[in-house]
Amino acid sequence: MKGLDNYLASYIISNVVAVLILFAAWKTPRIARVLFFVLFAWAGYTNYNYAIHNPGAYLEYANLSFLYLYIEFIQGWFSQHIMIAIGFIATCQGLIAVSMLLKGWIFKTGCIGAIIFLLAIAPLGVGSGFPCTVIMAVATFVILKRSDENYLWTRTTRSTVFQQP
Repeated sequence: MKGLDNYLASYIISNVVAVLILFAAWKTPRIARVLFFVLFAWAGYTNYNYAIHNPGAYLEYANLSFLYLYIEFIQGWFSQHIMIAIGFIATCQGLIAVSMLLKGWIFKTGCIGAIIFLLAIAPLGVGSGFPCTVIMAVATFVILKRSDENYLWTRTTRSTVFQQP
């Protein structure tokens, strides 16, 4: 994979974290929701700061991608509109983070948004930690299907989580 030698430690850590989140989603979806809240909040904050202080760093993703369409996009339109694009991405990451704390349609929409986002960045290869984003997308799907859909801070008992509708 392109760029793996430069990002080996980050690559290994991100994939181990993805597997741990998938395990948490399967065993305890509420913990996985907290982990996704932290992950997306951190990513949104980090992307926002990088876009302001070092926008050119995002152009390196063109060298890491394994899809020509992504390389062309990054070197074309994106290179001229980094602040707008990353600002939008960071805002969406923040909204996904908040959705992990909530319930109902907001929670479901956040999960769907997270799945779409995680799969959309997978072709960035090592730059996205591939296959970690695919593993996290699966974890988000598991959360969507297994979560009790309450507010994250709402206390639930074992019997309410496993009741049939």
